[in-house]
Amino acid sequence: MYYDSTFLLLIPALLLAFYAQWKVKSTFEKYSKVSCAKGYSGAQVARHILDENNLQNSAVEQIAGQLTDHYDPRVMKLRLSDPVYNSNSVAALGVAAHEAGHAIQDAKGYVPIKLRNGMVPAANLGSTLAFPLFILGIFAGIPQLMDIAIILFSLALAFSVLTLPVEFNASRRAIKVLADGHFLTTEELPKAKAVLNAAALTYVASTTMAVLNLVRLLMLRGQRD
Repeated sequence: MYYDSTFLLLIPALLLAFYAQWKVKSTFEKYSKVSCAKGYSGAQVARHILDENNLQNSAVEQIAGQLTDHYDPRVMKLRLSDPVYNSNSVAALGVAAHEAGHAIQDAKGYVPIKLRNGMVPAANLGSTLAFPLFILGIFAGIPQLMDIAIILFSLALAFSVLTLPVEFNASRRAIKVLADGHFLTTEELPKAKAVLNAAALTYVASTTMAVLNLVRLLMLRGQRD
């Protein structure tokens, strides 16, 4: 979008996003070098958690990349990245347990994840079309297009907001199961929690950016009245 003074609104969110990315990478790297005392791998922990929750049909797969770990509810598969799947580090166990937490959320009908998953098509549409439509509305002098763009972007923002409780809840589940299952010692648990907290910060940064972008769109729209 062309330059205007409302870009200044995004500076705090951009700084937070840069910090969050640095924080998650540095924290994961730091605790990837700390092996857990009991020697469990990320894949073993994930499999155990799934089996304990009667999710034997949910597969645990290895995928390429770093921090590409995710749970795919469409096929009920938990995918762990190379640095997590075979690793017995504190960081790996934290991430694996977190992703298993998403599988449990899905299986138990956790409301925020159901709402978020249901919003995926609308959120993708909103994030793809909102800014092009808004720009077109400005240059073509069609305020109705700008209004449609704001509505579409609001759907993407709603998805981002719903992601926060989903991620925080999965992290709480992860720490609890790692403690209750004695996968990590009391000295190791805070380190795993630090990894998950750093990862959560990236979602906070993303939501902050989305909120400020919506405020910016509303300000620009208001200038056309």
